Amino acid sequence: MSRRRKQLPWIQIWSRPLIGAIAILGAILTAYLTVSALSGASVACTAEAAGSGCNNVLSSSYAKVFGLPLSLFGLLAYLSMATFSLGPLAVDREQQRSLRNKLENWTWLLLLAGATSMTVFSGYLMYVLATELQTACPYCIGSAAFAVSMLILVLLGREWEDSGQVIFTGIVVGLVTLVGTLGVYSEKPVVAQGDRIVITQPTSPPTPGKGWQIDTQSGEAEIALAEHLTAVGAKKYGAFWCPHCHEQKQLFGKEAFQKIDYIECADPGTNVQSPACKTAGVRSYPSWEIDGELYPGLQTPEELAALSGYEGPSNFKYLLPGRS
Repeated sequence: MSRRRKQLPWIQIWSRPLIGAIAILGAILTAYLTVSALSGASVACTAEAAGSGCNNVLSSSYAKVFGLPLSLFGLLAYLSMATFSLGPLAVDREQQRSLRNKLENWTWLLLLAGATSMTVFSGYLMYVLATELQTACPYCIGSAAFAVSMLILVLLGREWEDSGQVIFTGIVVGLVTLVGTLGVYSEKPVVAQGDRIVITQPTSPPTPGKGWQIDTQSGEAEIALAEHLTAVGAKKYGAFWCPHCHEQKQLFGKEAFQKIDYIECADPGTNVQSPACKTAGVRSYPSWEIDGELYPGLQTPEELAALSGYEGPSNFKYLLPGRS
């Protein structure tokens, strides 16, 4: 008498397609965030409060790794998970059973490692959101939910023969990810590079309505450039919660920035002028208006000097992280 083939649970039948679908959604999300980060555009959120939280988080120092948007690495991770989960399904089980089985076995281990790493990393970012940035970011929370969902599907999506291997792999990958994450995000002090100082990026939440305090001191070049920009009618548009706007202020220093024609665009900022920002067509922060042209994104003193025709002292004191 022939034995009936064992019926697999539905989750084991559909686990790979589900993981692949989640990974594709994650890839779309992180691709959007990457394009926004590289173009300097603000991301879209469903509410103004959420929007400031999104942009606050996504423009903070935690949103960049080795000078590149963190979302770019997330995009690569999601694409890898999609490949590992859906790739073996492209091999015909009946005609190439041996190859299909080998691919499934290897990719299950890769899926386990990838999902574990993404979950641990997302957990660290959730901790940062709650304790340091103290704000909500729907994109970050959504990505964390994707990572946890994929890990659950990996664990339940097949009948693991060696549970010890699963536990060991999870512990090793989790520890490596955590140590690497802490190393990448270890606080870097202000350092000198040649005769210039590299400014630090804000990691604490901004003071509501005011932002962060400017703690750099202006030199003669910064003051001269600020006076020149004001003389030619240049305007800087920004938002109090925007870390890159604060970095722009730090590049000038406290004394020089007081001479800049600064327009606050975000409620409830101090002396907010939202209509002026809308009239100018400002879509991202910071933005500069020079000679009737709008220049989105953070500008170095050298770039502002070139855009405005400045020919004064050029011994600027400060540099952005990752710039030489």
